[in-house]
Amino acid sequence: MSDTVEDTPTTGQKFTGEALGTFVLVFFGCGTAVYSGGDLVATGLAFGLTVLVMAYAFGRISGGHFNPAVTLGAVLGGRLPWSQVGIYMAAQLLGALLAGAVLFGLGHGFDGFVAEGNMGQNFFGDQGSGFAWWAALLLELLMTAVFVWVILAVTDARNEVNVALGPLAIGLSLAMIHFASIPLTGTSVNPARSIGVGVFAGTDAVVQLWLFVLAPLLGAAIAGLTYPVLFGQGAEPVAGSGLNFGGGKKDQFVPGNYEAQWNQGQPGSWGQPGAAWGAPPQQQWGQPGQQPDPAYGAPQAAPPQQPQQPGQPGQWGQPVPQQQPAQPGQSQPGQWGAPQQPGQQPQQPGQSAPGHWGNPEGDDDGRTQVRRPD
Repeated sequence: MSDTVEDTPTTGQKFTGEALGTFVLVFFGCGTAVYSGGDLVATGLAFGLTVLVMAYAFGRISGGHFNPAVTLGAVLGGRLPWSQVGIYMAAQLLGALLAGAVLFGLGHGFDGFVAEGNMGQNFFGDQGSGFAWWAALLLELLMTAVFVWVILAVTDARNEVNVALGPLAIGLSLAMIHFASIPLTGTSVNPARSIGVGVFAGTDAVVQLWLFVLAPLLGAAIAGLTYPVLFGQGAEPVAGSGLNFGGGKKDQFVPGNYEAQWNQGQPGSWGQPGAAWGAPPQQQWGQPGQQPDPAYGAPQAAPPQQPQQPGQPGQWGQPVPQQQPAQPGQSQPGQWGAPQQPGQQPQQPGQSAPGHWGNPEGDDDGRTQVRRPD
């Protein structure tokens, strides 16, 4: 218990992880968009791979949100308390703004660099592809909802997929989303990503930021609220999450892996038998520890068995079959060098086994007679 408390990430560590992860996402994603000349495949993979790598790196610390929309979806989906939302979103905005500032400064390494309209910012209407504002809003809302649904699904405690594949699925889904929507809006699905570079990209980009803040948050809210309805809650929601604004426990994060951060210590973990539904681990097939009760057919705990010695029935070295305890006045067949013969009927109460030491053959009065072992 003490090790768990010591290893639990602190608020400062979670803040740092979210800020650094968001910085890397915006810097590499938007930087690729600018310096690759807007190459669709390169930009989509840059965003997807940075989320994947940062989730592997910092997922055990904070869950690896790097996106205010993801944080909102997590809290409405019962995975995060409202008391953590301000910390997460502040860290994400800080990391994104720092990345935008660094990209702005590095851009001036080129003679005649103009930041306006050249920062990998999002766009719609006359300032971009000509895509109507309402269509851009619906697209960003839909793409963000799909993204958050995927995240909630792969981090669900009932999901028995290997924990190492969670960030991979999330990163690939983000790349997939970019491939479909870069030509239309530049792909936001992340208010921090849009704000981080938008404030350096000129007045037109700043004026359009409202859509790339509102649409992702609406999409994430829809996904967070509907995921438990569509697919079930699985485990009890974290205290102070969802539509419960009562706050959460101070230290609810569980260290160890990415999925644990997303389930806040709720029962269940990927790849653990029985834990997917919050039940205690089940006994593995073929392992000793339970014997059927012939009277009722129910599992019955069996005591540890000693290896078989030479002279006992069956193959040498195999466990001795479980036997019922002898009743008073009853002797067990096959003991003390008198193996049970094939086809022999089970002994009835009150009978003695022929050839049993100390019980002469033919003595059926149910009494034990003692004689010398000669």
